[in-house]
This record gives sequence, C-alpha cells and structure tokens, in this order.
Amino acid sequence: MKLPKNDMWFILAAFNEEKRITKTIKDLKKEGYNNLVVIDDGSEDNTYELAKKEKVHVLKHPVNRGQGAALRSGIEYALRKKAKYIIHFDADGQHRVQDIPAMIKPVLEGKAEIALGSRYLDKNKKTKMPIHRTFYLKGGLWFTKLMTGLKLTDTHNGFRAMTAKAARELKITQDEMEHASEILELIARKKVKYKEVPVIITYNEEVMENSTNSFKMGVQIILKTIHYKFFK
Repeated sequence: MKLPKNDMWFILAAFNEEKRITKTIKDLKKEGYNNLVVIDDGSEDNTYELAKKEKVHVLKHPVNRGQGAALRSGIEYALRKKAKYIIHFDADGQHRVQDIPAMIKPVLEGKAEIALGSRYLDKNKKTKMPIHRTFYLKGGLWFTKLMTGLKLTDTHNGFRAMTAKAARELKITQDEMEHASEILELIARKKVKYKEVPVIITYNEEVMENSTNSFKMGVQIILKTIHYKFFK
C-alpha cells in the first residue's frame, strides 16, 4: 500500500530531548515523512534550536505545560495546515519508524478512525521493559476497562494514528500525562472506531532506570482520571 505521506502529519511532544530529537527527526525524514511538528514544551536545553536546524515545524511553549498540552498544540497546528491524518510519535526515539505503515493501515482502509499501538498484541513483537512498568501497565488494563469499558491489550501507549475527524472528536483538555486516559475515555464515550496494532517500544536508559517516578506518575494518572471522569 502506498502511503499518502504528504497528508500525514507527525506530532512530537518534546521536553529536554536534545540528546535524541535530531536522530528522531532524521529517522522520520529518511523514510519520506516530512510533515513533522515538534512542540518544545518549555525545555531547558537545546531541544528547540536543534529541531529548528532540521527545518521542520517547531512550536514552543514558554513553560513546561505537560505532554497533553504539547500534543494539543501540535494537533491544532496540523489541522490548520489541512492534515488528513495525525500520528502521535515520541520525540525520544521510543517509537520505531518501521511500525508506521502498520499503524496507519487500518485507518487508511477505513477499518478504524484511530489506531492504538500495543506492546502485547503480538507475542512475536515483544517489548523489553522494566518489570515495574509491566505491573503498572497490567494494572492500567484493569483500570481502563473499569472506567471506559474498552477491551484493550495495552494502555497509555503514546503511539497513535488517526484521521483528522477523529483528532477533532478526541479533543485533549488534560495538560499532563492523564491525557492518555482522557483519549480512551473519549473513544468510548463518542464511540470512535478503534483498532490496536502491535508495535515495539524501545526504552532508553533513563526510562529503564527510573522506577520511582514511573510509579508516582501512575498513581497521579489514576487519581486525575477519576477526578476528570466524575468531577469535571
């Protein structure tokens, strides 16, 4: 299947990613993906300057607002540019460029309005991850099913591909990491057609070592999601 690369816009939320942003951009451009929107979310390093050097679309938040806010800014920008398809792609190199065709395929074929990456759908595509993240993600499956009714094999996977229509329907309002739960809640509430696609996530050393912050983040996401659903 020939991909409509000129109609595909990639949203890369970036915070202090000077070590990885250049390679991520180059890897995408090497495969002909040129509509890249990098949102520098209040970085304190050279993320913005390095992204600008790669001649891609770069937005800048003057302060760190969170990944949800960065994705929202990027999506709104891409939609103004008449994007037909939106892809959320991590700026730190965790997502693989070779998985993009499979991610966008169900969307292009009309089988889904949004495709969600899954680390568990295909046993032959195993993602090596810290054990604490495995427990956290498995718990997230139970929590997501309880809160939304969606039957998923993975939750809080930031690799997503969607139509422009779905991007407008699934309007992100949560600024920080709880936006991932918000997207799933909106998929369920608005009955947006979705499909999971097997992907491999490549964790960098910082993620592999940072177990304490991951646990704290998981607790915060659960509490904020409950507040969003029941007290908004």
